[in-house]
Amino acid sequence: MPQLLLELFSEEIPARMQAGAARDLERMATDRLKAAGLSFDALTTFAGPRRLTLVVDGLPAATPDREEELKGPKASAPEQALEGFLRKTGLTRDQLVERDGVLFAVISQKGRATADLIPAMVDEIVRGFPWPKSMRWGTGALRWVRPLKRIVCLFDGAVVPFDVDGIASGDVTEGHRFLGSGKPFAFKDFADYRRELEREFVLLDVADRKLRILEGAKAACADRGLTLVDDDGLLDEVAGLAEWPTPILGDMDPAFLDLPPEVVRLSMKVHQKYFAVRDPARDGLAPHFVVVANVEATDGGKALAAGNSRVLSARLNDARFFWDEDRKTGFDAWLKKLEGVTFHAKLGTMAERVDRIAALAREIAPLVGADADQAERAARLAKADLASGMVGEFPELQGVMGGYYARAEQGDAIADAIRDHYRPQGPSDAVPTAPLTVAVALAEKLDTLVGFFAIDEKPTGSKDPFALRRAALGVIRLVLENGVRLSLNDGVSLAKATDDRTSASWTRLVDELSLYSEVTTFFADRLKVLLRDQGKRHDLVDAVFALGDDDLVRIVRRVEALDAFLATDDGANLLAGHRRASNIFKAEAKKGEVPTGMVETGLPNQPAEETALAFAAAAAATAVDQALEAEDFAAAMRALSALRAPVDAFFEAVLVNSDVPAERDNRLKLLGQIRAVMGRVADFDRIAG
Repeated sequence: MPQLLLELFSEEIPARMQAGAARDLERMATDRLKAAGLSFDALTTFAGPRRLTLVVDGLPAATPDREEELKGPKASAPEQALEGFLRKTGLTRDQLVERDGVLFAVISQKGRATADLIPAMVDEIVRGFPWPKSMRWGTGALRWVRPLKRIVCLFDGAVVPFDVDGIASGDVTEGHRFLGSGKPFAFKDFADYRRELEREFVLLDVADRKLRILEGAKAACADRGLTLVDDDGLLDEVAGLAEWPTPILGDMDPAFLDLPPEVVRLSMKVHQKYFAVRDPARDGLAPHFVVVANVEATDGGKALAAGNSRVLSARLNDARFFWDEDRKTGFDAWLKKLEGVTFHAKLGTMAERVDRIAALAREIAPLVGADADQAERAARLAKADLASGMVGEFPELQGVMGGYYARAEQGDAIADAIRDHYRPQGPSDAVPTAPLTVAVALAEKLDTLVGFFAIDEKPTGSKDPFALRRAALGVIRLVLENGVRLSLNDGVSLAKATDDRTSASWTRLVDELSLYSEVTTFFADRLKVLLRDQGKRHDLVDAVFALGDDDLVRIVRRVEALDAFLATDDGANLLAGHRRASNIFKAEAKKGEVPTGMVETGLPNQPAEETALAFAAAAAATAVDQALEAEDFAAAMRALSALRAPVDAFFEAVLVNSDVPAERDNRLKLLGQIRAVMGRVADFDRIAG
């Protein structure tokens, strides 16, 4: 079947926009092809420094003929209704079909050649492309990320003729700006197009460019006995800067290695897009770097390496200036500066935030086994480096630089807490385990969450400008992975209490219960996401949270035990029995009040199965209570397992809705007791079947 090939060739596309542009092109083309009734076998997009490419395989030569039947008014309907239907369909009265007294319009539409539909589709895509930033040039009205130079559009090997704002479609493109022949070239299909581009020193696929960078960089390093420092983010960026990437190993002044390695790496990465290099024979970085050029130099890249080395030296000299000046300035001056820095208009200055975090860290410290004085000191210094020159230049180093500056004066424990108090910053980030760091990290995140919830700045939909979801997930991971026994209510209470303002000064005048409820619910949602990612069922989290427990460690242990229990035959059957009992209760509740109270045994003509279940329920209640008191949730589930057989036997042999009122009431009380025993472990009504 025919193939569609589209290339939009322009001046340089920013690397950060290329991946999104490829996804947008795929989405827009897919939507428009489907809207036109065109199916296809495969649709692929590519993005590079100067071109967006779309290839669609398996397109039909034309859209299929379509016949649509529209139901109209009754044949006996007023004339006005009939006229309206005729106007809508464009038919006459004698063209309508009557069936069972109702009029129908059968509209036939002939298929259209696919090549006739492509020009309008491309025009819509180009004019409506959602670039984050775009520009106009010349005298036209077209907007594109950079001036659009050429449009290639081939269908089944032939040019689809059209133009967009004066740019005519064709079958000609250009190769590499410097290494190519300098002459536009034509091609017949995608395979020919890709092959010719490689001859002209252009790698179309970003995956191929990344592979060339990695292989070349590692080979250059290996020749000198060095290893490349991996950086996936930088690899993504430089793969969008060069059509024919060529890694070159350069040298730097070894004197700069006395700077913190994070400073050296960021100076390379942010300003110059260089990869750092490590010597496997010693710790730390090596005095070298890898730059990715867009040319193959005749001298093997020596001149390029030397030029880039001079530029890097200038950058690192700037970094050394910040390093030296910051160490002269110190924490006291930075903390003073924070008094004039607004954290949030409704939450005060950064200095006020520091006071809150320090007070909160002091309260949390005993709960995690940290020294309260040290926790307060570390928290008070944790944000100071925000006012330093180095963090002003490299915001990514907040916390890291504070750790370096504090290590000599404050000791390793406080320095580590300052360095790591932002962590974990994402699902793949490591969780701190040092008690002092845990105390400060929890205080920082709880202050953020409670503060923004108190002023009604909660996440909405996909918007989370203050990264509260990340903060909540950070608290959850800190608590779970360190086994911290801190209830959510206690955490909220401590965070609220450490704000020395009166509650009336909070923008939203919430009562404490409302604030606790909202924050706890938010944590429950985040915990569900975390457990779901680990393969746990979110309904089990709901079932446990419904008990009112807000100790995250205990909640997760309950969920894990419940998950394991429900995976057994006993658990599955007991859940079915609980659901049956609940359905009976709901039906009885509609009729009136459901009887409650003590279950009686030894009644006249009482079935043995009823008596056995009553004794089993009493025994299970005692065993469950003892297990829950000891937080042995596996034992609690085993106690519930003992109910499976008597519950099954009861439902098989006993009629709950007996004609004898006393029997009926006693059996309903017994089912209520079973539900109550199970309800001490989890709310089984919330568990999906």
